[in-house]
Amino acid sequence: MFTSKKLSKQKKITHGFFNRHGGKSSGIYKSLNCGPGSNDKKNKVKKNLEIVKNKIYKNAKKIFLVHQIHSNKFIYVDENFKYQKKRIKADAIITKQKKLPIAILTADCIPLLLYDKKINMIAAVHAGWKGAYKGIIKKVINFMLKKGCSKNHIIAAIGPCIKQNNYDVKNDFLEKFLKKDKKNKIFFKIKKNTIYFDLPRFVISVLRSIKITKIDSINIDTFDKKNNFFSARRSLHLNHDDYGRNISLIMIN
Repeated sequence: MFTSKKLSKQKKITHGFFNRHGGKSSGIYKSLNCGPGSNDKKNKVKKNLEIVKNKIYKNAKKIFLVHQIHSNKFIYVDENFKYQKKRIKADAIITKQKKLPIAILTADCIPLLLYDKKINMIAAVHAGWKGAYKGIIKKVINFMLKKGCSKNHIIAAIGPCIKQNNYDVKNDFLEKFLKKDKKNKIFFKIKKNTIYFDLPRFVISVLRSIKITKIDSINIDTFDKKNNFFSARRSLHLNHDDYGRNISLIMIN
């Protein structure tokens, strides 16, 4: 488990970015696969989620997950929230509930954890390129601000994700970003006729554009095998038909 230095200083919350180590799954899912949407055995995923919950806090409520769809949709879990058996389609969760771990699953995308220490509100955001491009980060933070959060008090922690050197993209991908804003060119580099995209740098720029200055970025590449994270892109290179999911979560104590 990896942690953010900035979030670790906050005593009212617990958080963690988990890699694939320490679970019950086997084969390509070895071993801490936390993705109910993967083709792994459901009972193994359930056990892995329990391992993670116990690592965070044994008496915590069940880990709250959404069905991620690379959108800009989020949900707010307040005291009137009606729990459903079926996971809600969204890519971010916001709450002020205590002992409720909210989590995001990734396999190269950015897990973004947010915390406002003034009003004790947390958010977990799945920020792949699609969600970030569609504005999910701004939408979540704007909602938090409406609920009484302050830009000066929000801490943003960017978890392990794919780094630029391993994130090659096609020309239409580049054109899409340039069409939105020509300044987006700074997030791309061309090396030996291949275009590479810098996702964490793009997300940091989004945070800074909305005046979030307390930013912590964990500099770990999920694609690099030695870091022991699940990576969708690496699985594709290895011709695997599926891949496990890394979990990142945050909870108000």
